[in-house]
Amino acid sequence: MTFDTQTDSAGTEAQGEILARELAALAHPARLKILRHLSARDACCCREIVEQIDLAQSTVSQHLKVLVEAGLVLYEPENRRSRYTVDRPALARLSREVGSLLSSCCAR
Repeated sequence: MTFDTQTDSAGTEAQGEILARELAALAHPARLKILRHLSARDACCCREIVEQIDLAQSTVSQHLKVLVEAGLVLYEPENRRSRYTVDRPALARLSREVGSLLSSCCAR
């Protein structure tokens, strides 16, 4: 996403909503811990995260749901367990967008 004045307002608004949803998903310390944990491995299940983070399984599941809905973590059902992976291309795009936003805000 670029913050170009040439972009139509509907497209800019949609991009803004996506960015806001992604940033909101990152705006909780537990979700940041979960994301860091997932980033260090190819994939893992909720139980593995619970073992590393001092939160109840239901709480970890809810945080994972927020990250998945924001498009930052991928969910893959696998038999009785679900596997979660970081969506690295989505996070790389988010990094570029936030960098662009902050640069444009500071460029005066």
